[in-house]
Amino acid sequence: MLDIKFLRENPDIVKQNIKNKFQDHKLPLVDEVIELDLRNREIKGEVEALRAEKNKLSKMIGGLMKDGKKEEAQEIMAKVAAGNARIDELSEEEKKVMEEIKTKMMVIPNIIDPSVPIGKDDSENVELEKFGEPVVPDFEIPYHTEIMEKFAGIDLDAARKVAGNGFYYLMGDIARLHSAVISYARDFMINRGFTYCVPPFMIRSNVVTGVMSFDEMDSMMYKIEGEDLYLIGTSEHSMIGKFIDTFANEEDLPYTLTSYSPCFRKEKGAHGIEERGVYRIHQFEKQEMIVICKPEDSMEWYDKLWKNTVDLFRSLDIPVRTLECCSGDLADLKVKSVDVEAWSPRQKKYFEVGSCSNLGDAQARRLSIRVRGENGNYFAHTLNNTVVAPPRMLIAFLENNLNADGSVNIPEALRPYMGGMEKIEVK
Repeated sequence: MLDIKFLRENPDIVKQNIKNKFQDHKLPLVDEVIELDLRNREIKGEVEALRAEKNKLSKMIGGLMKDGKKEEAQEIMAKVAAGNARIDELSEEEKKVMEEIKTKMMVIPNIIDPSVPIGKDDSENVELEKFGEPVVPDFEIPYHTEIMEKFAGIDLDAARKVAGNGFYYLMGDIARLHSAVISYARDFMINRGFTYCVPPFMIRSNVVTGVMSFDEMDSMMYKIEGEDLYLIGTSEHSMIGKFIDTFANEEDLPYTLTSYSPCFRKEKGAHGIEERGVYRIHQFEKQEMIVICKPEDSMEWYDKLWKNTVDLFRSLDIPVRTLECCSGDLADLKVKSVDVEAWSPRQKKYFEVGSCSNLGDAQARRLSIRVRGENGNYFAHTLNNTVVAPPRMLIAFLENNLNADGSVNIPEALRPYMGGMEKIEVK
């Protein structure tokens, strides 16, 4: 959510930002907010004047009563009562105006960083850098569920009977590999100085609207019937929510946290054949990283975060690339975002395995996450990034470490988490 003062003083910048995100239907909101803000300030001015008048008249009443001028005192008391009634009326109007301002401001997108490429959707995202050499072996690589099935490691049919489409059973060495990757990612981030955390897996609605846009909320979140609770779509939601209505001392920043959680997503819409199996699902597990920092440090942390993911994937012999998200592909709260994509030897292309985002002070402003600074208080900046999210990451792992005989190599870094195993052999 933008600062109302910034919008009031820079309406053209806000409107151009909306155009850059190809959301022209939101342009009228800017003028509507400015008009409401003007009315809100008029109300405050009138209330302030009425209260000053009330204080002045109230002082007169005592003196008139003391002098025996009851009729004059009663006339002034009537004026005070009328002023009180008007103050009450204006206060009610102010609440409604403030609520309307907030509702509209929550829909106006955050100002994107000047470095973000302008584009309508993800087809116009821009490749930044490749890490590792993409390899296509001279043998055929099966679809990822076929690889898993050869290890007796997945059962989609049983999951469909139990929970429906978009769920899975992982078993045996594949399930162990899944847990090993999560544990390795946890320790990888701890070794980089992040504090490990396991957060709540449900959050209240005020936290949901604090960490994401209404469009994201509608397309992603599962609501708990009869409760003011939602299942989290990523641990970032509850991790950022941890700091709601708090003040941090400037010298204590940054907060750097890495968190584990299951994630639950609706995943609305139709998806292509390459997104079946365990690519796009309703339930998965993830290791996440979040940072809460001073505004001047957020871009430096942004670069550190996505590099952590690149380093982790490279330590597991998986080539990756980074892809800058264009303006039209950025969610409304994001200032800047980069996707990390892993190489798929089977598809001979890269696919998304993680996303790093700088949200500026948007989440902090919505959740009131503030910093006590030497020169006054201000809103913190928040960032988040995927460390690793199996089972999608398992697709990249299995394809890039598959051998011609169907076995899968276990990179040295992961072997301690697999009981020293160097390969997973076909059952």
